[in-house]
Amino acid sequence: MTPAEETAELLRQFGIQSSGELACHSPIDGSELGRVQIGNAGNAAAQAQEAFLRWRTVPAPRRGELVRLIGEELRPAKEPLARLITLEAGKILQESLGEVQEMIDICDFAVGLSRQLHGLTIASERPNHRMMEQWHPLGPVLVISAFNFPVAVWAWNAALALVCGDSVVWKPSEKTPFCAEAVARAVRRAAERFGDAPEGLVQVVQGGRETGEALVDDSRIALVSATGSTEMGRVVGPRVTQRFGRVLLELGGNNAAIVAPSADLELASRAILFSAAGTAGQRCTTLRRLIVHESIAEDLVGRLRAIFARVKIGDPREPETLIGPLIDRAAFEAMESVVGDQIQRVDAIPGGYYVPPAIIEVGEQNATVMRETFAPILYVLRYRAFEEAIALNNAVAQGLSSSIFTNELKEAEFFISSVGSDCGIANVNIGPSGAEIGGAFGGEKETGGGRESGSDSWRAYMRRQTNTINYSSDLPLAQGIRFDVAP
Repeated sequence: MTPAEETAELLRQFGIQSSGELACHSPIDGSELGRVQIGNAGNAAAQAQEAFLRWRTVPAPRRGELVRLIGEELRPAKEPLARLITLEAGKILQESLGEVQEMIDICDFAVGLSRQLHGLTIASERPNHRMMEQWHPLGPVLVISAFNFPVAVWAWNAALALVCGDSVVWKPSEKTPFCAEAVARAVRRAAERFGDAPEGLVQVVQGGRETGEALVDDSRIALVSATGSTEMGRVVGPRVTQRFGRVLLELGGNNAAIVAPSADLELASRAILFSAAGTAGQRCTTLRRLIVHESIAEDLVGRLRAIFARVKIGDPREPETLIGPLIDRAAFEAMESVVGDQIQRVDAIPGGYYVPPAIIEVGEQNATVMRETFAPILYVLRYRAFEEAIALNNAVAQGLSSSIFTNELKEAEFFISSVGSDCGIANVNIGPSGAEIGGAFGGEKETGGGRESGSDSWRAYMRRQTNTINYSSDLPLAQGIRFDVAP
C-alpha cells in the first residue's frame, strides 16, 4: 500500500476530511497525503480566552478527570495514530509508537499532578500575620510544535496546562497536520464524555508562518511554548516578551557524549547508535559530537563504522528498518552542504531522501561542528585530558543534552557537577537522546532555557500570588516602619 493510500484509510478511521489550502506530503516517497484548512488565529484566541474564564473555576482534580479521559481515548488509538505519525514524519514505527505512549504517560502524570498543585506557608516577621504563596491558572497557552515530535511535545504542554486551569491552542507543524487532527478527535471524544468542558478549551489551528505569527502576537495568549530552531526562537521570544507575555522555548541542540578510557565500549556503541541515528538524526537531543579519549578512539570508531554499516535504511513502516527518510529535500540539502561528496543517498523509495548516518573525524571543533545541522552527522573529536573533554562539551552555543560514558566515579560526578556539563540534561552511561516524562525537559543557552513535561514544570503554566493575612487588630508594618498620624 502506498503512503497516500494508507493515509486515506487512516483518515477515514479517524473521521478526518482531506480538504483545504495546506498540502501535506509524506517524506517516505514525497507524495501528497492530503490537505487541511488554514485556521483563523484571531477566532481561536478569542475562543481560548472565553474557555479559560470558565475552565479556571473548575476544581483542579476535576480538570484532571478530563486529562484522564484524554489518555483513555489515546490508548486504543495508539497503533493507528503511530502509523499516521510514521507516514507524515517518516519516523520508524517503533519510535512513533513510543511517541504516542509518551502522550499516554504524560496524561497519567498530569492526573496525579491535579491533586498536588501546591503553594507554601511562609513565616511572617509581623506578629499575628500569616504569609502564603498560591498558584493560579495563567491563561490561554499556545503550543507550537515541530515535525520531528508532532504530538508528544503538544501533550507535554497541554496535559499540564489543562490541569493547571488553562485553555490550549495548538499550532502544529505544517508538515504534520493530520497527526494533530487525529489527536484533536481523541480530545473531542474525551470532552464529550467529560460533559461540561467549555467550547474552545482545546483547539488546533493549522497554518504556516503567518498563522503562527498572528497567534504569537495576540495579547490574549498568556504563554507561548514553542519548539523549533534557535532562529525561530530569536523571532518568537522578543515578540512575546515585547507584549509582556510569557515564553517557553525549546530550541536547538548540539549534543555531545564523552567516552572515557574506562567506558564499556559495547554499551557506549549501542547507545551512540540510537542517539546519533534515531529519527534519522532529526531530534533536538540527537548526538552530534562524540568526544572520545585518544587511547580508545580507533577501537570505538571502528566499532561504530561496523555497526552503522549494518543498519537498515528504508521504509519506516517495515519492522527491520532503523533509519527512515529525512523530512524533505531541504533537510537533505542542509546535510549535503556540510558533508559534500561524502553523502550517499540511498535509493530506498523514489521520491524520499534516505541517507546513512555520516561519521566524520575532525581535528578541531570548528565553526561547522559548532553549528547544528539537523541530520544524522556524527563528528568525532579526540581528547587527552578530562578537563579538555569538558571544555569541548561546553564550547558550543547550545546547551540541551549531554552524556558521559565512564566507570570512574570521580569523572561521572564531576560531569554532573556545577563545573561539569553546562546542559539542561546530563546523563551518565546512557546517550543524550531519549528523555522520560518524569523529569523536566529543556536546556540552557541558545536552547532557550525552557522546561516542559515532569518535575515542577507545571509552574510555567500558572501565575504565582503571595498573600499576607492579618488576624489581629493591630497593624504592624514590615521592617519595623512607623507611619502614624499624630492624634
